[in-house]
Amino acid sequence: MTRTEKLLAELIALPSVNPAFLPPRHPGAGEQCVADFLAAIAARAGLEVEFQKVLPDRANVIARLLPRNPIRQSILLAPHLDTVGAEDSQFIPRRKNGRLHGRGACDTKGSIAAMFTALCELPESKSRPQETEVVFAGLVDEENAQAGSRALTASGFKAALALVGEPTRLQVVTAHKGSLWLELETRGKAAHGAAPQLGKNAVLEMARIVEALEIGYTARLRKRRHPLLGAATVNVGTISGGAQPNIVPDRCVISIDRRTLPGETEAGVKREIKTFLQSKRLSVRVADRKLAPALPLETDPELPLVQKFLRGAGQRRPVGVDFFCDAAVLSAGGIPSVVFGPGDIAQAHTADEWISLAQLERGKNLLLHFLQSLP
Repeated sequence: MTRTEKLLAELIALPSVNPAFLPPRHPGAGEQCVADFLAAIAARAGLEVEFQKVLPDRANVIARLLPRNPIRQSILLAPHLDTVGAEDSQFIPRRKNGRLHGRGACDTKGSIAAMFTALCELPESKSRPQETEVVFAGLVDEENAQAGSRALTASGFKAALALVGEPTRLQVVTAHKGSLWLELETRGKAAHGAAPQLGKNAVLEMARIVEALEIGYTARLRKRRHPLLGAATVNVGTISGGAQPNIVPDRCVISIDRRTLPGETEAGVKREIKTFLQSKRLSVRVADRKLAPALPLETDPELPLVQKFLRGAGQRRPVGVDFFCDAAVLSAGGIPSVVFGPGDIAQAHTADEWISLAQLERGKNLLLHFLQSLP
């Protein structure tokens, strides 16, 4: 068993479910047990360790490898510590057919294991950077409101490049979509179900809106394409309306997920949706449901450090992904960011989450070689 696999198995066995997905005071909630575990390993490896308080009982863990000479630049390794919820059995790591199974295996404890092992092996290397500070930041709350990455940027932390750990199958990602959650509400007039003509059915009005969004609005979005991300999308995720069958419903609410492209703004998207529905003679109230802005990412692939990392990964061109992550938050805070890590997003959040152990080890080696190549 490699050091990377051993670390990943230990991380899977430490539940770190985002508290947003669990009842209050649940014993498996929060990232602190993982943060403490990594801090102890980092201290034994001779790294400088600190905790950055983010929320009550939740802190980013930060481990630094300082160069022997004055710092010329900093490189940030930034996976997140939290996972979505799981059954108790999913916190028992299982090795089978060259894969390691368990909650967080690819999202993103695989990235934690690859990045952290590479960092801990770096002081033992003859090619340790002489003028580059390497910083590992295990971030909290990515799965909910990204409070960890927002706190890190708010503190004024800067780096020449951030490598944000997410399952990309070891592809270097320079662009991802943003995520805008909106609540749409229709209002009608209640009446007795025996005389529906005396009321106005808010659910019926919303049904027309759902059809217009899923068909007409989607067709409009497909006409605008980003070279790495393709088209923006809209998904109607929830619907709620009415009280009981014999009452004409006077209110209906849907929530939608609108994936945004670089250059799109929250205000612009809201305005676009309202204008589109008005053109169909549909009236609706639109409100924001996101806890914090979830912006798209677009990092210049021609930046020298991005080019260097691309070459080290054996990749000619960067790719884009549909999902949102901490990279956009760090980028908005002034840190050029790319997304990179072992694992496949198709396995994330699944009941049988797993990661390829060969890919895990290759990811660690790619990261180590990149860090060794820095001045």
